[in-house]
Amino acid sequence: MKAIVYEGAQKIEMKEVAAPVAQDGWGLIKVSHAGICGTDLNIYAGTHPRAKAPLIMGHEFSGTMVTGTADLPAGTRVTVYPLLSCGACEPCLNGNAHVCNTLKLLGIDCDGGMAEYVAAPLDKIVKLADNVSDKLGAFVEPVAVTVHAARETGFVPGDNALVFGCGTIGLAMALTLRVFGASGITMVETDDSRAAMAKSMGFEVINPIGMNLEQAAKERTHGNGFDWVYDCAGAPAVAASLLDVVKVRGHIVVVAAYKHAAELPLIKGMFKETSIQFIRVYRKKDFEIAAEIVAQEPNYEKIITHVLPAEQAQKGFDLLTTKGTGAVKVMFNF
Repeated sequence: MKAIVYEGAQKIEMKEVAAPVAQDGWGLIKVSHAGICGTDLNIYAGTHPRAKAPLIMGHEFSGTMVTGTADLPAGTRVTVYPLLSCGACEPCLNGNAHVCNTLKLLGIDCDGGMAEYVAAPLDKIVKLADNVSDKLGAFVEPVAVTVHAARETGFVPGDNALVFGCGTIGLAMALTLRVFGASGITMVETDDSRAAMAKSMGFEVINPIGMNLEQAAKERTHGNGFDWVYDCAGAPAVAASLLDVVKVRGHIVVVAAYKHAAELPLIKGMFKETSIQFIRVYRKKDFEIAAEIVAQEPNYEKIITHVLPAEQAQKGFDLLTTKGTGAVKVMFNF
């Protein structure tokens, strides 16, 4: 089969490799679409601590069942909850398998979905609704991150929110909050093309360059600051601003994976009694909800800016590692 294989830092190659064989309790899926995630970019850069070459990347994908079961007959359109938990550690035993002490993922710790076929545990396979396209089916995973960010932290419908970053997760976060009933959503972004995309979806966007963000937040919230602040940017400058824009006893949710150390002026958090919470991946229920709501909000599909044939693997990664391309979510079609 054809597969996009990570061969080492800055090196990927389309190769012919043996198709996977589904072990007991696993199913075989014919892949339709597979997306490039920020984690895949870390793997491509050679900086991911667990991913080892050679590796078929990809934990955002959709496809159809090849080996069927009574619940998932052959031909069923599906996506996959890609987390592999041990089932025996304290988090797993306490219902928190998504933060398993030895959590692994398809496409990181074993071969994933950037290939014509992929094997996955049957209990991780999620059926797609008829009104969800194959392309959108491969976008369920990033939406699940945002569903988790809202559900895990207790977002309250009617509250307002500020979202830092108009990349894949930031845009999906804003859309999910809208689906969940946010009263108002403002976004912060310095890239003009990404800001334009957010505006086309109906969001107000602030460019923080040369602006007093604290004052801007107060002007938009009757002098209070925002109920919820979501950091989907992961930039040190953002971390320094989070406590300025949140209201007293408001909530900060760090969704982004920080690659570099950042300073957080914690004394401001004390003065406001701010709640700061970090989230990681998603629960199975979050993933199932994401698979339902992607068809409710047509703007989710707009985040997918490029769909390329798998033979253009290098171009896909170049689009996301080169400034000014306008790429947000890039997918491969198999």
